[in-house]
Amino acid sequence: MSDSTAAPVEPSPSLPKTLLTGAQMLFVAFGALVLVPLLTGLDPSVALFTAGAGTLVFHAVTRQSVPVFLASSFAFIAPIQGSVASFGVSETLGGLLAAGLVYVAMSQVVRVKGTDWLHRVLPAVVVGPVIMVIGLALAPVAVDMASGETSEHIGYGQAITLSMISLMVTLVLAVFGRGLLRLIPIMGGIVVGYLLALAMGVVDFSPVREASWVALPSFTAPSFHWAAILFMIPVAIAPAVEHIGDMVAIGSVTRKNYLEKPGLHRTLLGDGLATSTAALFGGPPNTTYSEVTGAVTLTRAFNPRYMIVAACFAILLAFVAKLGAVLQTIPGPVMGGIMVLLFGSIAVVGMNTLVRAGHSLTAPRNLVVVSLILVFGIGGMQFGGGQFTLQGVSLAAVVGIVLNLILPPAREGE
Repeated sequence: MSDSTAAPVEPSPSLPKTLLTGAQMLFVAFGALVLVPLLTGLDPSVALFTAGAGTLVFHAVTRQSVPVFLASSFAFIAPIQGSVASFGVSETLGGLLAAGLVYVAMSQVVRVKGTDWLHRVLPAVVVGPVIMVIGLALAPVAVDMASGETSEHIGYGQAITLSMISLMVTLVLAVFGRGLLRLIPIMGGIVVGYLLALAMGVVDFSPVREASWVALPSFTAPSFHWAAILFMIPVAIAPAVEHIGDMVAIGSVTRKNYLEKPGLHRTLLGDGLATSTAALFGGPPNTTYSEVTGAVTLTRAFNPRYMIVAACFAILLAFVAKLGAVLQTIPGPVMGGIMVLLFGSIAVVGMNTLVRAGHSLTAPRNLVVVSLILVFGIGGMQFGGGQFTLQGVSLAAVVGIVLNLILPPAREGE
């Protein structure tokens, strides 16, 4: 991609246009942004704050050159759920902060060595199945939520009705939606599911009544536990590789090469610092949002200033305590229906990574690498004990990387 084909420089937008476009970008990201904390037990108001703060950090590092908005990363949903159950919220945040520092370390190696080493250590035959593990490892959690196992006051029949209708609305919008509707299928599913839950009388409004209008978000400080750090660090591998694809995607929209200017090392550094900043306050890891890239494509709003406005709106909304309380009244089965699709779609992204690479998965080398990653990651294999336990996604990633490095390359034709 050459800068000679760059899109025309957009004239400085008027204040009303800047505010409206920025608000629209936040609206597009909003459903996915609050979904991650709602599914993982973190605070949605804190997630709003850290999405805004993380986006501002990213734009400071990249010198306001890339029109992207950063918010809660889907790739970390299952690992956060597993880590919170095993170690606790504060320890999980410590692991997430360390995961952000992995991005920072990668950015510096990319700055010095380029990207070739990244593709050698993390080829598709490793990254693909690791992404699949991220999506499938906690699939039973989605099913439990969808069937009402996690909701004491919602029966099985009501839960299945809520979860399946929420799922169907999301599917219909994702497949048949046009324009802005296609960008917000998750929000559409949640809204319809929530309205149905209201009609059924299964929404508990006591948190909303008790919440004040304006309040400080429930920030949580991280603490550091070796097991939680070791559990979380390998999870950063897949989103870091995905980050390159995100930069290419937004570059293809704006006709600019962001891997050269501001440079992949700067965008990775911005992403890593945004994630670590989020963990410092108690929010989920940040990543660039493809929904917002879609909105940029639709509206041709290439000016990064719009994203800064969206970030400021997110920070302001974080202090509206009533909003956070309303979000927490969304019934578990509604979120479970969304999770069924979400976890499956993450696994499909992993499958697509393998398919696009074009390798034969029945070739002995590839068969060994992919098989062990999947079974170790999904089957619950565990190495070590106490603070130094490797299991789940972290074990799958380590096994994949080691096997890829020590096994001889596949022969021609395999």
